[in-house]
Amino acid sequence: MKKAKIPYAKWTLIGLTYFFVTLILILPIITVFKEAFANGVDGYLKALQDKDTIAALFLTIKVAAIAVPLNTLFGLAAAFTITRFEFPGKNVIVTIIDSPFAVSPVISGLIFLLIFGRQGWMGEFLSAHDIKIVFNTPGLVIATLFITLPFVARELIPLMQSQGKEEEEAGILLGANIFQTIRKIILPNIKWGLLYGVILCNARAMGEFGAVSVLSGHIRGKTNTLPLQIEMLYNEYNSVGAFSAASLLVFLSLLTLIIKILLEKNIARK
Repeated sequence: MKKAKIPYAKWTLIGLTYFFVTLILILPIITVFKEAFANGVDGYLKALQDKDTIAALFLTIKVAAIAVPLNTLFGLAAAFTITRFEFPGKNVIVTIIDSPFAVSPVISGLIFLLIFGRQGWMGEFLSAHDIKIVFNTPGLVIATLFITLPFVARELIPLMQSQGKEEEEAGILLGANIFQTIRKIILPNIKWGLLYGVILCNARAMGEFGAVSVLSGHIRGKTNTLPLQIEMLYNEYNSVGAFSAASLLVFLSLLTLIIKILLEKNIARK
């Protein structure tokens, strides 16, 4: 029996896929490490020891560590509310959750500046109570919360819709309270989708640039996250320092991708 010939269209599409992946993803990563090690390993390690870069790295982790758990709780609450109840304005809530996908991060940063800035709507109140949001860590957290708002909710809403609520209703009829229902029925059924959404949310939080750039004030060593520190070093023609800092983001991104791939395999297996 003759084997069926593989159509040329298949190999053309495969070739185009590898071409674009190489051009858009692999070559930039190679360039980052090539520039980072332009002065050798000693130059790379010296650049990573810069106190402002270290401060930017820890601030990035700090902002993500605050924003991701808050958006995880919001995503759980929003997904449960939207999939389990009917109420006026439900479609409006879904649209609002999706709005960060449509609004430019820079525009969202400007909006928060108009709200919390010195000349903003709440500026007088915040100044009177010595509360600093803009050009401070809380401003970065607020901007990151807005940008990463949809990720957990948008992963859970279709998942919970497809699963239905029969198991939850059965558990309640058998005497389970709301906390037992969440812990023993809801969370086990959505755990992989939840983790997937958390990983995407974390990756977006660490790489956010536009909104935090507006609200940070670019104070070196204090309000610069890692993406902002990279921009500042590059603008100062410190390419080794900039690409060395960028390599840290690459490592964090690769770690996120590895976890994502493992979760996908686990989900597919189940």
